[in-house]
Amino acid sequence: MKVFYTDRYSITLPPQHTFPMPKYRKLGERLKNSRLADRLTFIHPHAATNKELIRVHDPDYIERLEAGRLTAKEIRRIGLPWSPDLVARARHSAGATVDASFAALEEGAAVNLGGGTHHAHADFGQGYCLLNDSAIASRAVKANQPGRKILILDCDVHQGNGTASLMKSDRDVFTFSIHGENNFPHKKEPGDLDIALPDNTKDESYLRALTDGLERVKHKFNADLMIYLAGADPFSKDRFGRLGLSKKGLSERDRVVFDFCKARRLPVAVTMAGGYAPDIDDIVDIHQQTVTAALAYYNEWLQAVQ
Repeated sequence: MKVFYTDRYSITLPPQHTFPMPKYRKLGERLKNSRLADRLTFIHPHAATNKELIRVHDPDYIERLEAGRLTAKEIRRIGLPWSPDLVARARHSAGATVDASFAALEEGAAVNLGGGTHHAHADFGQGYCLLNDSAIASRAVKANQPGRKILILDCDVHQGNGTASLMKSDRDVFTFSIHGENNFPHKKEPGDLDIALPDNTKDESYLRALTDGLERVKHKFNADLMIYLAGADPFSKDRFGRLGLSKKGLSERDRVVFDFCKARRLPVAVTMAGGYAPDIDDIVDIHQQTVTAALAYYNEWLQAVQ
């Protein structure tokens, strides 16, 4: 299975910064040294081009982002200090979701070890998100293969407000976000389907809500590709999550998602999205579970076509 990963994911932030940037490096290293390694092909993604970006983002925003001319207010809204490396990271992360989407369409499943930057809007970044990789990938697929229908399943603990805003008039893209009701962002942007959960929601209630939501999607939208934001932040120990899922519950979440795809022979491009547990190994454990589930689905897909 193709896994898109770059060392650019792990840029250096100021020591006082709370964003767990080392999780990307640790996840890559963990997978490369795991029993899965011989079944994974690690590929350096392309950096998303301006042509790909401006299908989604305002050209003026892209130009100012690249040139370092964002205002102080805009940088505060993003929550990360601007640097050329940060922009390069965002471009590669978006490019990786584009690459994973096309790989999934060919091979059933592929993974971006970053991505899930769902708070980025057309003309501003927000909440650690500069560029909206799911929207960029959706538009890239549609430009290359007109008529494709894309389901963006957002299981990050935060509502995918940027994605919902960007895709609201696109009838070929269906956005489904299941998230914490009282969590960031304060202003939610309505998507095609939103399920808002109360604080401290546990495994059983979460899985029931997710299953019910996917059942509703089944009757509303016939997708050709799923982009799956497999956030680690619904985890009970996450600093920003406010939900109460266990690692086992998150593994079950992945199973529910891939079972849905298996029943429809639906290709899946997976992105890691958020994860802010104090112990980075907890985040890596959860993301590794998702990659393992994606690999199992990929293997089933290959067996089916042989």
